[in-house]
Amino acid sequence: MRGGERARGSLGSRRLAAVDLSVTFLGTGGSVPSARRSTASVLVARGGERLMFDCGEGTQRQLQRSLGLVQVDEIYLTHFHADHILGLPGLLKTYDLTDREVPLKIYGPHGLGDLFSILKPIVGRLHFGVELVELAPGEAVAHDGYEIQPFEAAHSVRANGYALVESQRPGRFDLEAAKRLGVPEGPAFAALQRGEVVEGGSGPVRPQDVVGASRPGRTVVLTGDTSPSPATVAAAADAELLIHDASFAEEEVQRAAETGHSTVGQAAAVAREAHVKMLALVHISSRYHVGKVLEEAQEVYEPTVAPKDFDVIEIPFPERGYPELIPNGARDRGGSGTASTEPPAVREGEAVPEPPPADPPRSS
Repeated sequence: MRGGERARGSLGSRRLAAVDLSVTFLGTGGSVPSARRSTASVLVARGGERLMFDCGEGTQRQLQRSLGLVQVDEIYLTHFHADHILGLPGLLKTYDLTDREVPLKIYGPHGLGDLFSILKPIVGRLHFGVELVELAPGEAVAHDGYEIQPFEAAHSVRANGYALVESQRPGRFDLEAAKRLGVPEGPAFAALQRGEVVEGGSGPVRPQDVVGASRPGRTVVLTGDTSPSPATVAAAADAELLIHDASFAEEEVQRAAETGHSTVGQAAAVAREAHVKMLALVHISSRYHVGKVLEEAQEVYEPTVAPKDFDVIEIPFPERGYPELIPNGARDRGGSGTASTEPPAVREGEAVPEPPPADPPRSS
């Protein structure tokens, strides 16, 4: 599947239904998981569609501990380092053993086919179809009402970031104006909203006579592992949510550059330049107390959060407010079952910090 890159705001004039959009954080840790943070995985739910971005070790267990074993529609891999893909074999095999029939599309940078040649003996035969699609930056994937637009991440290997960009929505329909112009209720109203001219009481009525200016959709951007880059700033311009690599604290800025990662301050500076509504920091090394590095980022850009595993961010349409972080939201939505059998995670700012490992891990 290939798609040409389109500028935001020119994704067509299709009517966009008022669909829910939320992001569930299944794994927010760095290359080495901690007791409370698993490796990279994010689930984006838009209406009835479920898109997974990266699938680190233990992703299926994270699903089972929260939302249940969700049947995702598509998986997007940012790159092929182990902490971003090791959950794939288990998830695919579990889908197979639970009689999945719906085909699954998996997208990633060039080299995706080679990766699955390596994984094939591990996964074995699957009874549902898997389609692999290699994406270069600019090759957008079209969906009904939105696109997934890959852009180049500045990591130590070839890597994609991804922007979910919704189509523009029609303006508000002025019911009273339509009635004053003698437009009969019913099909004529729908025709005006589709951009068609209809007959009114005193002649033709044009859509612009009763429909306001187009309204923007929403944009969610996920960088994967990356150094700060102009490509991210461009992709995230005026986005509702930017999910950005924040592997290191500021005192390790040189190490961040050497490994193709970002400091928390650099991530915040990217968000500030892009004017995003909310910045979510992920991939924070387990060597740090998250509350402290979050304070560093908020000094640069105040609307910054550091979600924990199972947190959810709900994203309303722009005219309805700002993104909202729902602590432990995935477990709350998952109902009873396993979610209630484990103690709640310690929240940012509480007395018990995440314990550092004995030896500082290297970052991939």
